[in-house]
Amino acid sequence: MILAAASLQDVLATAAVEWARQGHPQPILTFAGSSALARQIRAGAPADLFISADEDWMDNVEKGGFIQPRTRADIAGNRLVLVTPIRQPVKLQMGRGMPIARALGPSRLAMADPDSVPAGKYGKAALTKLGVWAAVEPKIVRAENVRAALALVERGEARLGIVYATDARASRKVRIVGIFPAWTHPAIRYPVARLQTSRHGDADGFRRFLLSPGGRAVLTRYGFSAP
Repeated sequence: MILAAASLQDVLATAAVEWARQGHPQPILTFAGSSALARQIRAGAPADLFISADEDWMDNVEKGGFIQPRTRADIAGNRLVLVTPIRQPVKLQMGRGMPIARALGPSRLAMADPDSVPAGKYGKAALTKLGVWAAVEPKIVRAENVRAALALVERGEARLGIVYATDARASRKVRIVGIFPAWTHPAIRYPVARLQTSRHGDADGFRRFLLSPGGRAVLTRYGFSAP
């Protein structure tokens, strides 16, 4: 049983199939915002691995004593992007003081909850660094995770959204307006760790597979970068 950040659902589904082709039982995958998964772990949810979309939530469960020592490692990195519906595109030059609130007009900006979900926290940091958080905050729709934010943009319910580059790549219904400069937010890293509740013999094998050249090749295929 693997608890993983929502942005990993496509790549982990493929990794799980490749792992099963090697003769192992296929992992059961559960996806949600990293904050929600961390709360489940702290509440005693039985699982074998946790893969977070940021270091903070992995720190949270590690400090609580919920992960096995010396099993934590970063498997991938990502970029943060601004997206718009492909059929109702918004044009905007990325940079300090960009007129994002004016570009939105009466519409909304979709992002994962900036108070708790990693993609939202990265997004708030970036908008703050660019000096536009105060202007755009009243227009934000807070989603439970990054894929929910992406869905709002895909359906045209939000004219702009902040998601990971890999999410934008996975969708045919959005286009990228721009990439947030790396200096505007903390580095995006995905740590994995085996949980204290793990009882499955293959759990550490799958963790090591994700860190192996074969696992990294799958991550690269889906647009993830080295951590």
